[in-house]
Amino acid sequence: MEPPEHARAAAPGAAGDPLVGRLLDGRYRIGSRVARGGMASVYEATDTRLDRTVAVKVMHPGLGDDQEFAERFVREARAAARLNHPHVVGVYDQGDDTSDGQDTVFLVMEYVPGHTLRDVIRKEAPMPPARALALLEPVVSALAAAHRSGLIHRDVKPENVLIADEAHGGRVKVADFGLAKAVSADTQHTATGGVLIGTVSYLAPELVVDGRADARADVYAAGVVLFELLTGRKPHEGESPIQVAYRHVHHDVPMPSTLRPDIPDYVDALVARATSRDRGQRAADAGVLLHQLHRVEQALREGLASDPELSADLLPRRTPVSDEAAGPDDTTPEPFDAGALALLTEVDPRDSGLVDDGSPDRTTALERHPVAAAPTAIPAPLTEPMTTVAPGTRETDRPTAPSRAPSRPAPVATAGRHRSVKGPLALALAILLVAGIGVGAYWFGWERYTTTPGVLGLDEAAATAELQDAGLEAEAGEGAYSESVAAGLVVATDPGPGGKVLDGGTVTLVLSLGPERYDVPDLAGRTEDEAQDALAATRLDFGESKGRWSETVPEGQVIRTSPKAGTTLKPGAVVDLVLSRGRKPIEVKDFTGKSFADAREALEARGLEATVASQVYSDTVPEGVVISQDPTTGTLFRGDAVSFVVSRGPELVEVPRVEAMGIEAATELLEGLGFTVKTKQAEIYLGLGYVSSSDPGEGERVAKGSTITLSVV
Repeated sequence: MEPPEHARAAAPGAAGDPLVGRLLDGRYRIGSRVARGGMASVYEATDTRLDRTVAVKVMHPGLGDDQEFAERFVREARAAARLNHPHVVGVYDQGDDTSDGQDTVFLVMEYVPGHTLRDVIRKEAPMPPARALALLEPVVSALAAAHRSGLIHRDVKPENVLIADEAHGGRVKVADFGLAKAVSADTQHTATGGVLIGTVSYLAPELVVDGRADARADVYAAGVVLFELLTGRKPHEGESPIQVAYRHVHHDVPMPSTLRPDIPDYVDALVARATSRDRGQRAADAGVLLHQLHRVEQALREGLASDPELSADLLPRRTPVSDEAAGPDDTTPEPFDAGALALLTEVDPRDSGLVDDGSPDRTTALERHPVAAAPTAIPAPLTEPMTTVAPGTRETDRPTAPSRAPSRPAPVATAGRHRSVKGPLALALAILLVAGIGVGAYWFGWERYTTTPGVLGLDEAAATAELQDAGLEAEAGEGAYSESVAAGLVVATDPGPGGKVLDGGTVTLVLSLGPERYDVPDLAGRTEDEAQDALAATRLDFGESKGRWSETVPEGQVIRTSPKAGTTLKPGAVVDLVLSRGRKPIEVKDFTGKSFADAREALEARGLEATVASQVYSDTVPEGVVISQDPTTGTLFRGDAVSFVVSRGPELVEVPRVEAMGIEAATELLEGLGFTVKTKQAEIYLGLGYVSSSDPGEGERVAKGSTITLSVV
């Protein structure tokens, strides 16, 4: 549906737009217009009640004034609001504001600041297959959740895929769920008439031919988007929407490798399967397509340039046909009635309520005109043989029918009439016959049948007993999940309560299995692809993967799930995966010249060990300070060690006893220990040449190289 939820228009906002500044429903203050499309405009707005920024989609007046459309719009908006998925734009509210005297039908949605997939295609396409599939995967995941809920998107295209900016997580979200159906559900008819509304570049062939769609139409559109991501162009183009629609019906989507020879064969096969013109060959829904996409992603991760087995498995199966059934290329049958295309005409935007903004991807309306049935031959009266008149033959030129010979008249009785008994007898027999038929009809159509008693809500034993009292047998059929009927009780019967069953017949009991719930499997240790397959098998949805460092779980394997394993959830609930990024690298800092105690504390706080390789004396590095370390820089992992050489400070030497020694002997002793010696005369100097004292004194420990002063008497 146009417009894309938040696609940025070239000139956001519009001068003189009467909606800007208006307060819708007394709550939503309309700001600048951020997009304008065929059916609506999108505005950035403020929810004054909750004080948050939202996006408000306002239908164009031509559509909003249509009461039938407004009712469908409300119904489908409610369905879309129930779709809770991380890759779907949330729907908050819907309303119809009449404060200005006109019906302003609007929808309030999650505001996603960023850009659209169309912007990415313009900048990056053609892109590598891995990048293309990474962008498409969340889109298909969202579609899978919708299909499980019975909701079809009907307008999958790059403009309806939003990508938040990095500041908001960069998450991919799909917009406009259910809106295309709201517009066209009651106007998309078969070839007898109706209006087809959509974006022709992404319309499935069956939509073009008979206007009806199921989940496989979304699969087709997703395949076209993948082709566009891979090649940078659309598979079918034309000068008018009708020409494009015609190509969807009569031409296969080309293999991407015809434009990009480096694309692997199994990627070609994925596109071919998703865009098969025969919808029976496509994935049944987006859930199946998501599984196929994961298989292709795994092959890409393994670096396979070709995988014939996977390609053969994915390629659509060709159905053998006769020469008469072959299509234009003599290999593929035409799956549709091509004659129906001649009945399509493009509806003037002014008549359809749509806006023609000049974009090739705008929403358009194609009208289907009814076709008069071919005249059928009416049999001639039995009195004349049927004749065939060649074109251009005059009425008088018709061959005449041969005349019949006149019938011989039956003889007429001339004798007197006698009262016949055949008349009353025939009447009596007719009455008896009618009575017999009536009795038989009563017996075969009513009397031999018993009304099925109501046994809903009973357990199997009680239901069986009640059925036996009514002359019926009971058997347990396949159970069914129920949100309202407790497990083990009857949730349905076949025939249903009040239905007809032959006397002595059997009524099948459908016992409730209770609410349908699934336990989150224990996925620890599995790869991301294995975990996603396991979730799909339990009818739970994969949400997103979040990377976390782990010292015990190898890189790429699941650490845990959110919610955790064993949690009981409803079908379709989202489960996120926490994947290991491997061991966390720890950057090593240089602690040279810093206290070893501080270095050890810092390293141990980060999970590393600090060891002392050696302690050495140093005249320049204080005691306890790091002289060197190994390694000095780089990264380590938790539990690794950093080795240090730590200073013991200067080497200390004990001052010996030198009192009463001659000055020469004392000097020699001290210098031999590495000291520097100075002398001075004692206060009482007698000229004897003996040492009276030393400074530092005997027994003190001082650094080698220190000066010892001797007092001489």
